[in-house]
Amino acid sequence: MLQLNDNYQKLPGSYLFSTIAKKVAAYTSAHPDKTIIRMGIGDVTQPIAPAIIEAMHKAVEEMSVAESFHGYAPDLGYEFLRNAIVEHDYKARGCDISMDEIFVSDGAKCDSGNIQELFAPEARIAVCDPVYPVYVDSNVMAGRCGTYDEKTGMWSRVIYMPCIMENGFVPEFPGETPDVIYLCLPNNPTGTTITKAQLQEWVDYANKNGALIIYDAAYEAYISEGNVAHSIYECTGAKTCAIELKSFSKNAGFTGVRLGYTVIPKALVFGGVSLNAMWARRHGTKYNGAPYIVQRAGEAVYSKEGKAQLKEQVAYYMKNASLIHDGLKNAGYTVFGGVNAPYIWLKTPKHMTSWDFFDYLLTEANVVGTPGEGFGPSGQGYFRLTAFGTQENTVAALDRIRQL
Repeated sequence: MLQLNDNYQKLPGSYLFSTIAKKVAAYTSAHPDKTIIRMGIGDVTQPIAPAIIEAMHKAVEEMSVAESFHGYAPDLGYEFLRNAIVEHDYKARGCDISMDEIFVSDGAKCDSGNIQELFAPEARIAVCDPVYPVYVDSNVMAGRCGTYDEKTGMWSRVIYMPCIMENGFVPEFPGETPDVIYLCLPNNPTGTTITKAQLQEWVDYANKNGALIIYDAAYEAYISEGNVAHSIYECTGAKTCAIELKSFSKNAGFTGVRLGYTVIPKALVFGGVSLNAMWARRHGTKYNGAPYIVQRAGEAVYSKEGKAQLKEQVAYYMKNASLIHDGLKNAGYTVFGGVNAPYIWLKTPKHMTSWDFFDYLLTEANVVGTPGEGFGPSGQGYFRLTAFGTQENTVAALDRIRQL
């Protein structure tokens, strides 16, 4: 009889955003006359920038001619894109990253879930709490997290680093020494971040303890403060302890186009084994590459026109973030984030649980957000709103919330 991977059966409920979608669908079905404003999932709403669309059209035309047709992409990604990434994301910031350390993919979510395949089942992971659910869930699927305690919402073999109001939502070094440390900065869901000096301390900690940092920098385009690093490789020693995940979804609106990349330095060696070589083997075996058309779109992100147009889009979303932050604060809510990230993290009113506040907003204001509890036990009593909606809907949602 077929034996299944019973680690999947250990996962509590469905994926967070799937649960939210089901709740919203049920409410909409019962109340078809209601107009729902969605501020839950971090999905962009602005159209792809003109410079990028132009590059995609050109690439489509190339695919229609035998002389310029492209089939399978190179394992690591086309050189034209990887070269643009090196020049603009790393050399421009003083980071010594080479093309053969960059692996192009169809997005950071897939890479953040798949990267755990490099680690032994015994490896202990440390995560910020609250945290993006994929980090923990993918390790649960691999049998790395132990048993789940429904009362605490915690896994027995996961090392939690509480990020709460009392510590400014900044993780502190764990009491136990982990093998793998997940850091998402600027942070999803809290919208907060740390300074470059603080990040350097994490790099030093990892190198001292022989730990690996998985650094999710999906939101670096939203950084506005000068003392915040855009890449972990701005820190001394990061190439011997850190893997960096990057996404085009949030900075270029590619949530529906799909493009990202992972950086694994060749200096990243554990037990005499190169993680760069391991990921190259995994990448070549299990992945056929992002489409040529999409990679040409990614290249256009770094063009002069592309940079200017995307800077305007980021400003658009960050204006939304400012509107949400200030509007809720003036309405009496305790709010955080919205400075270096397009997320607002707020304390639920009247001691409501996160899911109770979700239901309250949905039924009374017809606004959808994300319960903090869905990101981990320390998210209980908090709630996330995104700034990725249109400004019209953002203003309308704030008006509805103020009237509660």
